[in-house]
Amino acid sequence: MRTVGYPPMNRIKSRWDAMLVVVGLAGLLGCQGFSKSSQSPAPGQLTPAPTSISFGNVLVGNTSPQTETLKNTGGADLTVTAATVTGTGFSYAGLSLPLILAPNQAWTFSVSFASTTAGASSGNLSLTVSGSTTLVHIALSGTGVTPATLTANPTSLTFTNVQVGQSSTQTESVTNTGGSNAQISQVAASGTGFSVSGITTPVTLTPGQSTSFSVTFTPQSAGNFSGSVSVTSDASNPNLNVPLTGSAVAATQSTLGVSNPISVGSVVDGLSGTQTGSLTATGGNVLVSSVSLGGTNPTEFSISGLSFPVTVTTSQPVSFTVTFTPGATGAASATASFASNASNSPTVATVTGTGTPAPVHTVQLSWVASATADVTSYNVYRAVFATNSCGSYSTIGSTSNTITTYTDNVVTDGTTYCYAATAVDPNGESAYSNIVQAPIPPP
Repeated sequence: MRTVGYPPMNRIKSRWDAMLVVVGLAGLLGCQGFSKSSQSPAPGQLTPAPTSISFGNVLVGNTSPQTETLKNTGGADLTVTAATVTGTGFSYAGLSLPLILAPNQAWTFSVSFASTTAGASSGNLSLTVSGSTTLVHIALSGTGVTPATLTANPTSLTFTNVQVGQSSTQTESVTNTGGSNAQISQVAASGTGFSVSGITTPVTLTPGQSTSFSVTFTPQSAGNFSGSVSVTSDASNPNLNVPLTGSAVAATQSTLGVSNPISVGSVVDGLSGTQTGSLTATGGNVLVSSVSLGGTNPTEFSISGLSFPVTVTTSQPVSFTVTFTPGATGAASATASFASNASNSPTVATVTGTGTPAPVHTVQLSWVASATADVTSYNVYRAVFATNSCGSYSTIGSTSNTITTYTDNVVTDGTTYCYAATAVDPNGESAYSNIVQAPIPPP
């Protein structure tokens, strides 16, 4: 520490001189003991926005661009020296390197995903900042999807031998077999006698989704006709056509006959019984399109064995099966209406059946009285017959010495029982009598 050349204390002349010396000394000490500090600015900080980019679904063959911004959120200049893109289909544009960013300065450029194949893709845009050993990563993701494509099922419709003035209807389905949504804007039929119903546009189909509608042929004259159903959409095949053909025959006096009535008979409640019915045609072949059940108890009956539409010829009847499953005890009936192109369509038959309660089974047993004079009673034993032998016996009842009969009221349908009797006197109980078996009918 250097020496300050102040006058000796004994040379201070007055109070004011002393104060000046003290002030001067304090100033000198302040200058020697403290120095003004200096702070360096914060380094540059590269901040991307957004920190990740999702391109979502992109049609194969298309390119989807998005905007990316790089900003220096630090306190000093920074330099982006390199940019690397990984992942199939990803690229950037509008980023000139090296890029110098002052504090708070930003730079915006484009990042794109070009879909070349169907499926998910991921990658990164990695940025190198001068002076930093850590890369700045921007995650990239996107999914390539195939364009929407509509497929018809069936690919064509044929209506055969529809009687003039009658109608025949078939169902058509359209499925989006592509990888993106398709919007159907119009469905229309062309050609004499053809029409479409059961669909209201617009209809949007997601990938794999289907929609159905009805196509009807109603000829007004005999002959062969053609047309098509046109499905207009924004799919890759915007005009899907379903060819239509139809043949019409002149109205005839053909009639459809059906066996009537059809009685299934008595059926135990909860079980099912069947009866066969038949369809016949006179005056010409008849095309039967459907059957419906109505009447009093339609839910207890069903009709099977017919695949509609079915043709009944004048030489070959067509049989079907009526099934009756009673839900309650008592008589039941329904009407079966067959729709066809016959002059007497619909043709109606009555189907009937009677529900009966399940039978209650009992086993009546009897035996010869014992010759022993002091017999006091008889015991009755029962076992379940299983496979080839009787099981373990247990007592199910007893009678006095004057009664040689017994009724077993508690038996299970479908089970076979073994029975034996014994005689009891004051000295004890005899051995089993001969064994008898009683099979109980199944339900």
